[in-house]
Amino acid sequence: MELEVRHLRALCAIADTGSLHRAARTLGVSQPALTTQLRRIENALGAELFSRGRTGCRPTLLGRAVLSRARPLVDGMSALVSDAKAEVDAARAEGPRLRIGCTASRVIGGWLRRLRLRLPGTDISLRVDVSAHALLRAVGAGRLDVAFVHEVEGCPLAVPEGLEQRVLVDREPQFVSMARDHPAAALPVVDLTDLAADRWMVDPTVDGEWDGLRRVFSAAGVAPAVLHGDYLTAASLVVLGEAVAPCQPTSGPRDDMAIRPLRDDPLGVRLLLVSRPGADTAAVYGELEAAYREAARRVAGYHQWLLRHRSPLLTSTASAEFPVRSDSAESVDRSGPPRRRAESPS
Repeated sequence: MELEVRHLRALCAIADTGSLHRAARTLGVSQPALTTQLRRIENALGAELFSRGRTGCRPTLLGRAVLSRARPLVDGMSALVSDAKAEVDAARAEGPRLRIGCTASRVIGGWLRRLRLRLPGTDISLRVDVSAHALLRAVGAGRLDVAFVHEVEGCPLAVPEGLEQRVLVDREPQFVSMARDHPAAALPVVDLTDLAADRWMVDPTVDGEWDGLRRVFSAAGVAPAVLHGDYLTAASLVVLGEAVAPCQPTSGPRDDMAIRPLRDDPLGVRLLLVSRPGADTAAVYGELEAAYREAARRVAGYHQWLLRHRSPLLTSTASAEFPVRSDSAESVDRSGPPRRRAESPS
């Protein structure tokens, strides 16, 4: 039996509800039919995906691995259907429209809010995808007007010929998230060697993410254990102290998670706005820049980084408007001599 999207959707429903009975109701099928389908899937893979007990169904180790790869596929198929329907609706609608694509980013909400105020009467749609290449192909094919994407350092994107590019941030450093009680969380700046004994979690479906991280590990001479999964799963594991994970520097402080910069910023991405030839992106880019600046000023450590590197995002006017909060617990000043690294956690 070959696995299909409906099979993956069934597995996700069982995991989400924790019960074959409730999953069957969610999927609109009978429990015996779902039980038979699960048994066929497990037979095809050669092992159990869920342990059944009086308290319900829980994913096995293999089940968690399969689910971490299944969820992006199920979400991607749902997005494909939604996008197709949105395209049909947009084609029927009258008036201006703006079709935006974006990889995951902390600035999306502020960007959309600003655009709706800047472009009243414009039908603005949004497509979020883990794959920058998929978004670039959509712009090239005319299915999107613009795409805000990140390019992992050392893993250049294949931008379709003819598309126009504007660089928002030439090099955005990637920070690292860890449990609040992690030994390295006591440090303002963390060395990769401080995390060499940890399990790192990375999403292999994000273009360039795993290759870029592997390159950085090799350059630092470390070889930590790596888990593959989506970043929703990563967040839950990080909070429990089961993993650490790279994250955007615009990620704000959390009560249950510590976010710290890496010494010498070994992980970096370039942020780009890509559009169709001749498209008027002045307003779109301007509001994106403002939204990014707004997100950056909420994280004092990252705002300081931008100031020290003389980022064009932070003009003198912007710096006066968004002063650095030096009393923040997350504030980081790396202009002094390097600090001695902490012992690697056991």
